[in-house]
Amino acid sequence: MHNVGFFVYPGHQILDLAGPFAAFETVAKIAGRPLYGLEVLSRAGGLVPSSGGVPVTTKAACDASVNTLIVAGGNVAPMLEPGEVQAVACLADRTPRIASVCTGAFLLAEVGLLDGRRATTHWRMAHQLQRSYPAVEVDADRIFVADRGVWSSAGVTAGIDLALALIEVDHGVELARKVARELVVYHRRAGGQSQYSAISQMEPESDRIRISLAFARDRLHEPLPIERLAEAAHLSVRQFGRAFRRETGETPAKAVERLRVEAARARLQDGSEPIEMIAQAVGFTDPERMRRAFLKVYGMPPQAVRRLDRSVGKSPVVTKDV
Repeated sequence: MHNVGFFVYPGHQILDLAGPFAAFETVAKIAGRPLYGLEVLSRAGGLVPSSGGVPVTTKAACDASVNTLIVAGGNVAPMLEPGEVQAVACLADRTPRIASVCTGAFLLAEVGLLDGRRATTHWRMAHQLQRSYPAVEVDADRIFVADRGVWSSAGVTAGIDLALALIEVDHGVELARKVARELVVYHRRAGGQSQYSAISQMEPESDRIRISLAFARDRLHEPLPIERLAEAAHLSVRQFGRAFRRETGETPAKAVERLRVEAARARLQDGSEPIEMIAQAVGFTDPERMRRAFLKVYGMPPQAVRRLDRSVGKSPVVTKDV
């Protein structure tokens, strides 16, 4: 039996717990026998309130022995209390596989489990994670990341994606696919977190990075190498690259590409302009480059995005049949 422990604390997001818990629970229904033992853990045990006030019954972490530890996300301040950090550090020392959902990555980072590793979190918190823990390589666009036994996932529902990936590692792709069907979710979600965030509306902390983003937004049809953006921010290329990544969670090149994708999608929604003309207008130079960028962000090419937007209205979320 593979034991999975879910660590929570006052102010955890209950869906970060319930989503992956349901995925592992469903395995027994599909497989016809229990393959996972599930328990909810906390620093001291007992009833632990979620961010919405719903109490969850837990077992004391010091009494647990698990094969996989999953830290739920939620309010960052209470999860970083010394007692919570110590409890997770103690569990991690004897747990072979460790994971986080959403902002749970902050707790793993505080313990030191993400130092020198790639990780992700909710797109809105990625720049804060990078700024607070510079030893972590934050990838703000990934739905989940696995790096040497430590897994992390994006915001809220991405915990289900994480659980499905862990199930696939443990028991194969077919079982994971059947669990996804039972839950009526994607087995493998198309695109990254970029499809849910809007970098064009991002407001970095420093004036210089805000100026560079505004400069890029106004000149998408022009070449925008990092040297030009650094000059607009009045920083050296090296200083600019570090500051930009720290404040946005993105490299300058990725940010420019996403700005162009967002601008192209707006034009796709607003009219019947040929895709070739849109690609030129937003700086992709050719339709193939734009197609690759759309596949990376939305999981589908521009033509499919245009058809979908016209069929469902100007929805910011891209969906496909499961």
